[in-house]
Amino acid sequence: MSSRCKHLDHVITVEPRTPAGCEKCLEMGSSWVRLRLCLECGHVGCCDSSPNMHATKHYHATHHPVMKSFERGEDWGYCYVDAIMLDPAPRPRVV
Repeated sequence: MSSRCKHLDHVITVEPRTPAGCEKCLEMGSSWVRLRLCLECGHVGCCDSSPNMHATKHYHATHHPVMKSFERGEDWGYCYVDAIMLDPAPRPRVV
């Protein structure tokens, strides 16, 4: 396991594609527990405690490595590749 994320160059300023909730769960009519925001494309997915785990599925489909919590009051992120928590969440760069 890495002690430092090597993928922060993937973090850009993104707008959440579905600010109302998990993109795939909204399409399916399913529910979620907590939300995660992909910091490369703006995909909003549900966490691994949710039945569908769409945030992790999004990573496996796209290989976008860094996400952050999309919950009010939470300021942390996660790098899937390095398998490390990022606290506080990485600050996006403008592209």
